[in-house]
Order: sequence, then C-alpha cells, then structure tokens
Amino acid sequence: MYGMLLESVQHFVQLEYGELVWKQALHTAGCKLTVFNTYQQYPDSLIPDLAAALSAITGRSIDDFMVFFGRCFVRFFSNFGYDELIKATGRYFCDFLHSVDNIHLQMRFTYRKMKSPSMQLIEVDEQGAVLVYRSTRSGFSKYLRGQLMEIAKQLYNMDVTIKVLESQNDVPGGTAGPISIQGGLKTVIVKYRLDFDNRDYMQRRVHITAHPSQLQLSPVSSSVLLDLFPFALILNEQMRITAAGEKLIESWILNNATRSPTELMGSKVTEYFKLRRPTGITFTWENMKRLQTVNFEIQLLKGSTVQESAEASGTHVDLKPSIHEHDDPSKLMSIARRGSQGLRSILLKGEMRYIKDINSLVFLCSPLINNLEELREVGLYLNDLNTHGLSREMVFSGFSHNSRLDLMCEREEKRAEELETSLALADSWKRQGDELLYSMIPRSIAERLREGQNPLETCQSFEEVTVLFAEIQESLTSDDSIKYAMTTVNTLNAAFSAFDELIQSPMAYKVETVGKVYMAVSGAPDVNPCHVQHTGDLALGMLQSIHDLNLPGVGVKIGFHTGPIVAGIVGLKVPRYCLFGDTVNTASRMESSSDTNKIQVSGYTANKLRKYGFKLTFRGQVSVKGKGEMETFWLDAGPSGSGKRLNMS
Repeated sequence: MYGMLLESVQHFVQLEYGELVWKQALHTAGCKLTVFNTYQQYPDSLIPDLAAALSAITGRSIDDFMVFFGRCFVRFFSNFGYDELIKATGRYFCDFLHSVDNIHLQMRFTYRKMKSPSMQLIEVDEQGAVLVYRSTRSGFSKYLRGQLMEIAKQLYNMDVTIKVLESQNDVPGGTAGPISIQGGLKTVIVKYRLDFDNRDYMQRRVHITAHPSQLQLSPVSSSVLLDLFPFALILNEQMRITAAGEKLIESWILNNATRSPTELMGSKVTEYFKLRRPTGITFTWENMKRLQTVNFEIQLLKGSTVQESAEASGTHVDLKPSIHEHDDPSKLMSIARRGSQGLRSILLKGEMRYIKDINSLVFLCSPLINNLEELREVGLYLNDLNTHGLSREMVFSGFSHNSRLDLMCEREEKRAEELETSLALADSWKRQGDELLYSMIPRSIAERLREGQNPLETCQSFEEVTVLFAEIQESLTSDDSIKYAMTTVNTLNAAFSAFDELIQSPMAYKVETVGKVYMAVSGAPDVNPCHVQHTGDLALGMLQSIHDLNLPGVGVKIGFHTGPIVAGIVGLKVPRYCLFGDTVNTASRMESSSDTNKIQVSGYTANKLRKYGFKLTFRGQVSVKGKGEMETFWLDAGPSGSGKRLNMS
C-alpha cells in the first residue's frame, strides 16, 4: 500500500488519541517507522496490525478501528484534491458508486503500483443499492465501509447504513486471501447492502423516459458504428463475436500471424480475449448487461496464450494457417509481415453497451496506450487510433511528459530515502544525547526539565537514603610524574568502569567522581525502601571488583552512612545532580577513616544491615570531624555469607 493511507491513520490517531497512544501503537505493532512518505509503498499488514495494536491499547474492537481508518483516509485525501475528483464523478451518490472502479483506473496513472480492489453495483432501487467488492487482500472490507460512509456524509450530505449480505474468503485482520489448492490467492468477495435515500437518482437516471425526438431517429447500420470505433466488438447473446472493427482485426492478425481472421468471427469471446478489469467478473451476457456504466479492460490474447487457454478449457485450436476463398492472401500477408510474436498484447479500454434493436452487446473501446514507446510495443501507429477520441492526444502527452514525470518520481523517491536516513540519524543522535544527559542528570529529573519545569523545583528532600563513598588507594610510586599520572588515570578508569557496571537503577545512582573518590546513593532520586540493603550489596561488589581486576598495589577504602538529605540540580554549564546534608559529610568520614580493602559503616547503618542478615564486626570508637567519637562497624559479608569481604591486606 502507498504511504498516504498510513499518513491519514497517523494524523487522525494523533489528533483524536494523542501522541503517546500513537507511539504505543507503533511499538506494539512492531513498526520502527515514525514518518511515512506519500508515494512510497509499505507492507499491507501495517493497517491491520495498527488496528490490532490500538484495539489492545484502547479496548475498542479491531473492526471499529478499521472503519475509523477508512473514514480517516477520506478526511485526509482532501489535502490532495481528491474530494473534488469524487464530486466531479456525478450529481448523486449512486453516480459515484457506479464510477468508483473507473476512479481507481485513473489513479493508476499517479500511483503506478497501486493494487486497487474492484467494486460494481449489481442492484439499484429507491432505498439504496447492492455493491459487490472483490480483492486479493482480506481484512479490508471494514476499511471500505468506513470510506463509503465518510464519502456519503462529507461529500453528499447523507447518512448510509451498510450491512454485509454475503462474504467469501474475508479473513478478519488478514492482508492476503487464503491460498487455493491449485495455487494462488482466492479472491475476497463481499456483497454489501447500502441503505440511503436514492429516490432522486432513480427518478432522474433510471425512470426517465426517452425524448420524442429520439424515438423518431431512423435505423443506422452497425457498419457505421464499426467505422467510428475501429477497435469495437459486437457480441450476441451466446457471447460470440458477430462483428469487429477493422483495426481490431488487424491487431488480432499481428498477434496471431498463423491464423485466418475469419476464425475470429463466430468464436467465443473468451477464446481470444481476456477480461482484465473489473477483476473477478466472468465474461457472461448477464454480467455485461448489468455493468454498462463500468469501464472494462480487455486483453487481446496472443497465439500461444490462446492455445494454453483452449487446452485449459478442453477446446481444440488449430494453429495451422487457414486461408479461406474470400480472403485476400496478399492483404493478409502484408498485415502479418508488420507483426511479430515478440509484440506486447494490446489492452482495450471502454464500455460495454447493450443495443436493444439488434439484441447485442457492443464493446466501444480504444487501445490503452500512454506514449510512443507503448505504441511501438503493440505494433500500432498513430493513424490506427480513433480520430474522434483522445487516444492520439494521450500518446503525445505521454511522450512529452512521461520522462519528466519519471524524473520527478525518482527525485521524490530519492528525497524520501534521504529523509528516512536523516530521521534515522536524528534518532541515533537523540539516543546518544539522551544517554549523555542521563549520565549527568537522573532520567526522572531530566524528563521533568524537558516538560518545562523550573530547575529550582527539582530540588527534593529525602527522609532517609544511604550515601556511599569509595576511594582508590595506590601503593606504587614513580620518579616520572607523567608516567605516574598516566598509570593513575588507567587505574581509575578500570576501577570506576567496574563500579559503573554494578550500578543498577533504581537500586543505586552514581552521583559523581572527584579525583580518586567514587560517590553513589541509594534511595534518591528514586525512592527505594531497601536502600541500606542495596548499598551493602554495592559496597561488597566494589570490593570484589577490585580483587578481580588484580591491579598491583591497588586497593579501595569504602564507607557509607544512612540519613536524610536534600538533592537537586546545580549549575547551568555542565549541570550536576548534587546531594547536601550532614548525611553526606558523615558518609565521607566513614570512607576517609576506613582502612584499605575494608568497608566501614556507622552504628545506625549497622543496626539496619543486621535486619537484612548482613555480617558485621564492631570496630570501636572512631573520631569523626564535627561529630566527635562515633561507634563504627566493619561490613564483612552479606546475608548467609554471600558477598563475603575479602582479606587483601
């Protein structure tokens, strides 16, 4: 499908449900794209997947969202002027329903890879109509329902009630029809009953009587009709060809050089022609009479294709040359020399009209050719085209504008690729920027600042947290100060990187490093009732990390304390998340007065650790600056002996 369908979904979901719901839907549907390009193709499964995702998020049914998506598309395509195209199809809603298949045909010139469904009215009355929908994609019948209801409401100011009369192969939520035993996709067929006020249309289009002047017209020979339409076909009630235009016969000879043109007359139309559009319709008398307002596309089959078609139907086709007495051999050979089996099959487009006077169907058509290149491919010349139609003008127009259109499309596709690349880079840069920001400021605080909150308002007080300090100790010295400095940097980088791997939010948060000192906290900025336990585990893990690094002459002093603090963002240049209060000072004293490769904690913290099963040893009274004498303890091991402190002295 083209990106315009997804653009409409994105716009109105964001408008009616919000940006957050749309992002959740993309994540749930597994869609990594955030922007859709109008003329780019995307997987058909995206629409049903997004409907299922939004259903899971909001609780509404998938069918409701498929109908909603159909309405969104109609409301959205007015930005491209397509609402004016629909209004121009006819005065009544029923005129649009008759022309919807023709609109899809015209849209193929703008959206060349469009896989449009086929829709035909089979019944019309004063209370509404019956519409048959055919497609190779399942799950989109509800999408069509939303489109029809919105078109009726917005463009024709009427309410339409739609119900399904019959349905075949329409798997809910699917994107491809079921596979048949013979191979290929089964066609999805849905018959709708549309109830609306159709009285004006019936009175002015169906029940209208012929003007007296038309009843007095004299009969006209069918040969005049074939002169006006040199590619026309006349079919009788048995769907056999009773007459054909001169140019059509010539084209038939070009594609069947070994056969006589007399074989075309009286043969079944399905032997030499294939109905391409509308899809899913069989070549029967009743169908052709019922669909007289629909544009048909019929392909002239080539000789080998005719043989395959005949063999499939059990009919014998003689491919040997057959010249009849009344044929002019020189003329036939002249026409045949123009052709080649390498020619492309000609495609005829027009309407199938029923002529009551002769009880026949007349296919009034012309070749579907866009430019001079296609004209050569089917073996025709400009003089072969209808003089009274627009065929020649279309070929000239296609010749002059096709290359420019292709160039514009290529440029748009290139721009779309560049835009997607730029968006991917922007996302990557945003992630890197976020990671850098979160390394300086806690994620929760950063998000509040992004929402426009004043930095002063981020200041918080915490009743109780646990603050930890760890200082790297080195016993090695060197006469070369530069060499010693480089060794110190490498040592600190290895040690602090190992500590960083132990930090897991929200259990602990790294505050900063100053020189050889590493500072962390548990319980802020995210409240954590188990902050003492998590800090104990972190301290034992730090001790183990230094042992595992096996750096000669390197140890660590660790200390922590529990109490209240105040925390907030400080500074404009390189802002930092800082902690304030006596608890920070006491924790720093616990570290500075500790011994190498030991963990010292205050008495208050030790009592809390014992409740979690940590193993501690009483150290005694320690003189703490600003506090005097304090009872402190060594943390030896975690609960049940886990995380035992190592003796590395």
